Amino acid sequence: MKVYLETFGCTFNQADSQIMVASIKKAGHEIVQFTDEAEVLILNSCYVKLPTEQKIINRIKTIGSLYPLKKLVVAGCMVDIDPEKLDRIAPQASWIGARQINSALEVVEAAFKGEIKRKTGHSHDIKAGLPKKRFNPLVHVLQIAEGCQGVCTYCCTRLARGKLQSYPESILTLEAEQAVQDGCVELQLTAQDTAAYGKDTGYKLSSLIKEITSIEGNFRVRVGMMHPHSMAGDVEALRESFKDEKVYKFLHLPIQTGNNQVLKDMNRGHTVENFKDIVFKFRKEIPELSLATDVIVGYPTEDNNAFQDTLDLVHDIQPDFLHISKYRHRPGAISSRLNEIDHRAMKKRSRELNELKTEIAYQKNQKLLNSIQNILITDKGSKGGYLGRNYSYKTVIVEDATLGKLVQVRIIEAKSTYLRGELV
Repeated sequence: MKVYLETFGCTFNQADSQIMVASIKKAGHEIVQFTDEAEVLILNSCYVKLPTEQKIINRIKTIGSLYPLKKLVVAGCMVDIDPEKLDRIAPQASWIGARQINSALEVVEAAFKGEIKRKTGHSHDIKAGLPKKRFNPLVHVLQIAEGCQGVCTYCCTRLARGKLQSYPESILTLEAEQAVQDGCVELQLTAQDTAAYGKDTGYKLSSLIKEITSIEGNFRVRVGMMHPHSMAGDVEALRESFKDEKVYKFLHLPIQTGNNQVLKDMNRGHTVENFKDIVFKFRKEIPELSLATDVIVGYPTEDNNAFQDTLDLVHDIQPDFLHISKYRHRPGAISSRLNEIDHRAMKKRSRELNELKTEIAYQKNQKLLNSIQNILITDKGSKGGYLGRNYSYKTVIVEDATLGKLVQVRIIEAKSTYLRGELV
């Protein structure tokens, strides 16, 4: 059987795809690179944003048109969040729910035989320690937990991923050790909320980071998104763990809005002041820290004054990375009961915030011109050269390098989204 797999969405979803590929290959089946070579096609879906939903629906319709010559399997968040729509646009498709990845081989083999098999619901299978077919042999994605404790009003992902399930520290440490032995030089800790790790079991993210960084070898650790509310009670220990030389000085801390009332409406569980306090504490002792944050523009209760608060906050905190989303109703989200604001106003606000984001990132990167940076090379560039990251997790392009090696470069060009360096 020849199988094609296409993945949308976050790092966690990428790791789910790697687990599916490994199980399919282990059973003796072939993974192919192009749809026309395949007999079964898997689309691993993301459903967090409307534009992504539209891309996935278009792709499902395109691939679905190849039926019955080719069988379609849809995996991931769409399966659990919007099954009615999925059944309507692809009634012939088999399904693998976001927390049913261990059923992938069973579903794919059934689809190949012409059967429609649908695995949905929230299993409690542990993904930690499962074999993965890494898409980049130098980078290992370590899924430390699935689900979350949040009840953010705009979110539909929690409907797919369910309640928090943290994986045992011992299993995660063994998986990380094996990845380093396999030659991985970057470990990416990922979850829907990495700071929630252990809230259901008594573990702590700070302790897990220390366990992983104590593994022998030359590698770096990137810690994924942390909810400010989940960091409460562990901020100091987390800051200390980030000081380890193996940890990227990169803090991904979504704020979503700079207005406390809108934060309350979103049911985020924290205030602007809580957020700024965390940022201040990290920056005080880790001056090279890169801050990434997320903002939703146009939440139904966001007025002009509330948006101005967001602009003021971004001016104040000067993030290195800012991910901007325009609010849209999502299936099953609590906020979908409210009226969306005028889309023209939303677009205008998004454009204004994007201009500010670009200017801040450009000015901050300009300060790195002529500096000497240690860069970990992890990939080849799509347009030539090699890609790496400095300690602050900023992308640096170099013309010539060796994959998997740490190189020293002088920064000779700085854009808002990347740096360019030459070997020293």
